[in-house]
Amino acid sequence: MDKKRYQDYIDERAEVFCDASDKIWGYAELSLKEHKSCALYCEILKKEGFKVTTPVAGIDTAFMASYGSGRPVIGILAEYDALSGLSQKAATPYREELVKGGTGHGCGHNMLGAGSMAAAFAVKKYLEDKPEGSGTIIFYGCPGEEGGASKAFMARDGVWKDLDCALTWHPSHLNYVDSGTCNSCIQTEYAFKGLASHASAAPEYGRSALDALELMSVGVNFLREHMPDEARIHYAITDGGGASPNVVQPHAQVLYMVRSVYVKDALKLQERVDKIAQGAALMTETELKKKFIDGCSNLVPNRTLQELLYKNLCEVGSPKFDEEDMELARKLVESYEVKHEGLPREAEHMSEEHKEFILKATEEGKKPLNDFVVPYEYNSIREPGSTDVGDVSWLTPTAQVYMCCFAANSPGHSWQNVACGNSPIGHKGLLAAGKVLCGTAIDLFEDHKLIEEARAEFEKAAKGGYVCPVPEGAKPVLSGEMIEFD
Repeated sequence: MDKKRYQDYIDERAEVFCDASDKIWGYAELSLKEHKSCALYCEILKKEGFKVTTPVAGIDTAFMASYGSGRPVIGILAEYDALSGLSQKAATPYREELVKGGTGHGCGHNMLGAGSMAAAFAVKKYLEDKPEGSGTIIFYGCPGEEGGASKAFMARDGVWKDLDCALTWHPSHLNYVDSGTCNSCIQTEYAFKGLASHASAAPEYGRSALDALELMSVGVNFLREHMPDEARIHYAITDGGGASPNVVQPHAQVLYMVRSVYVKDALKLQERVDKIAQGAALMTETELKKKFIDGCSNLVPNRTLQELLYKNLCEVGSPKFDEEDMELARKLVESYEVKHEGLPREAEHMSEEHKEFILKATEEGKKPLNDFVVPYEYNSIREPGSTDVGDVSWLTPTAQVYMCCFAANSPGHSWQNVACGNSPIGHKGLLAAGKVLCGTAIDLFEDHKLIEEARAEFEKAAKGGYVCPVPEGAKPVLSGEMIEFD
């Protein structure tokens, strides 16, 4: 079986994938509002002969596109939501907004989705050359990664259970296969309703919602001393009650994010935060309402799939950047407000041997584009962040590869990332990622023992069972919208 023939097919259709990436880069739609992006994918996939289903799990901007029949069933994940305040002109190495105060793909999800679609196209081509019943590929459109956690809602509704394996990737400034795990996370918004009054003439008649919010903050800050070391609590005030200090604020709202390693522990900590909110409402004689925003689980690593991804990453290699790409990246690196020196953060927990390799390969941190593959190293390190890919990994063997699409040490969620996202650097990265995912999927279709090994490892690692962070009846919502009181 000539796997490379199907990977080369991605180059033959490169214009389709890069055009889709650039259009979605231009749409730059926020979480759960990706209507144009979803429609574009569905249109392209239907024309290509995929069976498309939308919405999925009650999410309007989610979709599934399948081709083939029989087992194994391999899933490839896509994202396509943008971030606020990051509008930026394409391939421009200085700050210049495309739309004043607009949105931008600071995490590269326009490339993520297009690269995953490239893999799905190539695997479909492979399945067309196989007998009927040789397997099924499903391309999943997963909206709202940046504050929507659609994969967790889809997990609650059983979307991932029938997969044999799931594969995904993410734009980065390095080429490597991820290992280890991360934190689980739960986001809840709390609203307090009080009673307005003149703050000087009649303060006794007022009931301050802002007081309640501040007392909640004080209570949670005291809680920090009595929670596990690995836990984290963050918050953002989404409504401060108004701009007039001579009015007792009748409304206030705050968004809390609770993190811990496992969902069950995050839920316990969340209950304590809930009690503090109730106490704050009691002390101020205000009403309290809370709204579940989203939640996601920690990752269950799968070494079998990671090693397979790494093998294919080595076969494909780094994107082939030219001098123009290097020059754009060099200017972007010069634009960083905080200069980074030495090893990238990803190397923090690696062995000394790996650190030495990366230090040499990056020319001691001076290289503007990292055009090399980082050697794979399995570890159980827990990263402090969170991703809803974790919820997929609790229901089926899952692995993720990172591909260089950004300038070296590019800050996360930055305008520099947006600039790369619609440039030859980004195009080359997404096409290379598509080839890695395609090659890995074909290996799984060709050798079912690999799936059996991945499944056996998964069953052992996830034996505690999946605890979904999303309660029954909850629907994906955006934070910051005012909670209504009766």
